Amino acid sequence: MSSSAEPTAILAALAAGDRAGRLRHVEHIAARPAQVSEWPDWIAPQVLSSLTGGGIARPWSHQREAMDLAHRGSHVVLSTGTASGKSLGYLVPALTAVLDGLEAPTGRGATVLYVAPTKALAADQLARIEALAIPGVRAATYDGDTPTDERRWIREHANVILTNPDLLHHSMLPGHQHWSPFLRALRYVVIDECHIYRGVFGSHVSSVLRRLRRVAGRYRSQPTFVLASATVSHPAAHATSLIGMPVSPVEIDGSPREALTFALWEPPTIDESRRSATTEAAELLAELVDRNVQTLAFARSRAGVEALASSARRRLGQVGGTPEATIAAYRGGYLPQERRELERALREGDLRGLAATNALELGVDISGLDAVLMAGWPGRRANLWQQAGRAGRSGRESLAVFVAADDPLDTYLLDHPEAIFGAPIESTVMDPSNPHVLAPHLAAAAHELPLTEADLPMFGTGARGVVDLLVERGILRRRPTGWFWAREDRPGDHVNLRGTTDVVSIVERRSGRVLGTIDEASAHAQVHTGAVHVHQGDTFVVTDLDLDHGAATVVRGDPGWSTHAQSRSSFEIVSARRVEQWGEIEVSFGTVRVTTQVTSFLRRLPSGEVLGTHPLDLPERSLVTRGVWWTMPLDLLEEAGIEEAQVPGAAHAAEHAAIGMLPLVATSDRWDVGGVSTDQHPDTGLPTIMVYDGYPGGAGFAERAHGAFGEWIEATRDAVARCRCERGCPSCVQSPKCGNGNEPLDKARAIRLLDLVLMSRPA
Repeated sequence: MSSSAEPTAILAALAAGDRAGRLRHVEHIAARPAQVSEWPDWIAPQVLSSLTGGGIARPWSHQREAMDLAHRGSHVVLSTGTASGKSLGYLVPALTAVLDGLEAPTGRGATVLYVAPTKALAADQLARIEALAIPGVRAATYDGDTPTDERRWIREHANVILTNPDLLHHSMLPGHQHWSPFLRALRYVVIDECHIYRGVFGSHVSSVLRRLRRVAGRYRSQPTFVLASATVSHPAAHATSLIGMPVSPVEIDGSPREALTFALWEPPTIDESRRSATTEAAELLAELVDRNVQTLAFARSRAGVEALASSARRRLGQVGGTPEATIAAYRGGYLPQERRELERALREGDLRGLAATNALELGVDISGLDAVLMAGWPGRRANLWQQAGRAGRSGRESLAVFVAADDPLDTYLLDHPEAIFGAPIESTVMDPSNPHVLAPHLAAAAHELPLTEADLPMFGTGARGVVDLLVERGILRRRPTGWFWAREDRPGDHVNLRGTTDVVSIVERRSGRVLGTIDEASAHAQVHTGAVHVHQGDTFVVTDLDLDHGAATVVRGDPGWSTHAQSRSSFEIVSARRVEQWGEIEVSFGTVRVTTQVTSFLRRLPSGEVLGTHPLDLPERSLVTRGVWWTMPLDLLEEAGIEEAQVPGAAHAAEHAAIGMLPLVATSDRWDVGGVSTDQHPDTGLPTIMVYDGYPGGAGFAERAHGAFGEWIEATRDAVARCRCERGCPSCVQSPKCGNGNEPLDKARAIRLLDLVLMSRPA
């Protein structure tokens, strides 16, 4: 570590004094020895010379296995640990192909397309390739930040292009004629951090990759796909689903890994509520930085990151935003140049502490980190290990600390560390056949090249039905030679791969400076008129939210309070796809329509005191998605000791707790899903609790919950019953995203309701 102390000594110092008892569990993960191999005889001499000259004497065993598979033309997924050198597994065959192609008598030689989920990761890979300094390799990033005057040169001359799925969707594929020389020579497609492509985003990207395969085929190219991820369960199945072709896995990690000390940490309880994970992590971050331990602290939200960094800076006597500050914040919504500068400062050691969202979870090359703090459960075990893996990248022993939030799942994990350390990484949920996702991509494919019957199997068995629907709606036109785009606009303009069709810019009123951006859906709750917004430690107040023009106007100033949006939700059942009878309780999964509206916001002092509630006039938002719901007869509830008047509080509390525990059985985060409960739903005529995917068309979370309903409800009941509070708290039945201000809630009767469900379970 940067400090002379070992991780165990640092941890002991953190847990000393009045923090005694906060350290709930320590797991020591042993070091792993290296398994080395030899360089393949087919490697280009220039590549070999650059790598050995850079200090890489021999590859690890998994790198060699992936190199050979890719060189032979087999699609391969490399799934080994964080910092295991996965990039070498695809760079060696890819750069060798580029250099071998340059020796051909005609043509531009082989080309390589590298696809990353973030611009930061693509920029990082470009720096890595440029550092190799191999003559003949012309690499460039091509994304939304690329200047217009550089784009033509890159298309015509670069042989390694680094980009993201959004650029493929919006630019390269619809304009493939401009890319024809590059596509004709395309030999390798690298899909980095492929575990990120899950849920609706993954379904979108799977369609984009099928469109890429189809357009490349137009130019008689059949590239080899190489995928990489540190944290994905069943990598071959996920990669195969993503690209639509069989993929060979490489999973045995041959790289060495120093020991990791992993701690579970419980903040103190104050007035029956656990101190916030953000506040606790800020205190730990400040102490670690003061000890010269370079630390990365992850928080779950943009606001949490800003609060964590600001609080840690204050503890060290640093004023937010000053150049000499050694702690900073890093999150989505920052402008590109701001992100690049933060990454540089962390690499070079100017920053000793950084608070980040999962925007820094990916493989951006930041070495030398000594410790990682995780403020609250990040949603999945995969994310937890990805974040923890950011420490110890320089071959030294490292420290990871999970700081529990006031949340049912976090509480459960403190009592059940085996659910972290003894459990496998979750399966990755993705549904390429989701018709809500598939329809715009089939339309886009027809716009790129007329669709034929021979193309449809590439997009799955449901593609023909979706195409027929597009014809019926006048979006496609059937001709003897296939299906054609029938409109004047571009289909790609109607869909955003990341589920956010509109972006709102956050603009400072006095200077006109754009501070950052936020998706339109989140803008309703986070930058409504009157909202308090924090950016790099500076506080602003929103004076106007103009959804028509996509702008939230802010003025600098700290009013001394925070704001919290309130909303109301309702749902209707469109169709039930699967129904199970648990005695008189009915457990269903199907399509639902959820309507939500942000109606007001609270002003709250740091003490928690509410100063007032203020109405908002914002439009309703409607979402057609998938949900899991269960109904309970009133007489059965009464037999369990829940009177009719007590049903709303019991159901609401059970709904919150179930959402909090969902990540145990599905690859979701609390913020990926929503829930609604009612004492009498019009579609069922009964008390009903529903949890739904927060994405159009669904994301697979509710379906997983239905499939593991018993395990899910049992863990939920256990978490609520084990919580030491009397009436319910954020550790069990209160929710940080409740639109009703966590009213009404009845913890005791929620336990009875959950017991009733479990007692009705079929034998």
